[in-house]
Amino acid sequence: MKNFAKLTLFFSSSFIIIFITAILLGFVSSWNEYSKIILAETRSLHNIADLAWGALPAALYLSILLTSSYSARRKTPIFKTIIFLIILSLVFSTAVSFGVSRTETLKPFLKPVSPIQAEPGLILSRGDNAIILLKESSYVRGPRVVSIRGQPLIYQEVPLGPNNTIITLPEVPFEDITPWFIKSINIDFSISARELQNRMEDNYLSFAVYLFALALLLSSLRFLMELSQWPLANIFLGALVFRLILVFETFINAREINSLIFSFLGKRVPPILITPLVLTVIGILIIVYTLLTNVARQRRRSEN
Repeated sequence: MKNFAKLTLFFSSSFIIIFITAILLGFVSSWNEYSKIILAETRSLHNIADLAWGALPAALYLSILLTSSYSARRKTPIFKTIIFLIILSLVFSTAVSFGVSRTETLKPFLKPVSPIQAEPGLILSRGDNAIILLKESSYVRGPRVVSIRGQPLIYQEVPLGPNNTIITLPEVPFEDITPWFIKSINIDFSISARELQNRMEDNYLSFAVYLFALALLLSSLRFLMELSQWPLANIFLGALVFRLILVFETFINAREINSLIFSFLGKRVPPILITPLVLTVIGILIIVYTLLTNVARQRRRSEN
């Protein structure tokens, strides 16, 4: 029981720290995003609810990964650990989700980002197209010269009215040196967060089933932490597998893939349960594999 108390403390600490850290990184990323562009109009940054939903999948994935490694080092029984991780994941994720859903009505707590003021002659470009502002940048609908590839220059004194189509002033990005690997992880976590949020808003039962299936699959990978004698190597391998699970989650949630599985199952399973069913089946298969492997090891030890 002492081990499970420590396991609970470790999981809760990891979940809270990762969750708060992910929200803070969301703040920094939001500010960094707007510092790299010239805004044509005032915009608001993300609110608390958006950032919290985005942080939830990261907290769930990483806390299960770290706690699995911790339990392996503490020699905690693997199957009891899996059950414990599922329960803890459901409790903390559900509590956070309910808390976040109560903040949806809050206004953005950060002041709107004001546009950068620039003198006439500012060139805003995207790709091969460009817009040259003939007044200060604060005049969003002021006169401009538009350059579109393959077409003559277009002068728009008032870009509204007959024969005039206002062309939205583009954001002008500065160099972005963020590695694609980091970007892809952020994108997949955002997709996972959107799925959880949509299910929570649509039907709590759907949310709970999806969360259970995801926690079951991630917790079933506990055996990875015992593949070698080097805990650091095991946790790196686990992180790689968890990354693949995140990619698979994004893939299986795609509308086309859901429709394909739905047609394959002969419409016997509601569409909303397709992804949880797939995740649960894979998790159960991994647990059965782990069970059979442990039985085989015990037989070898008894024979020797």
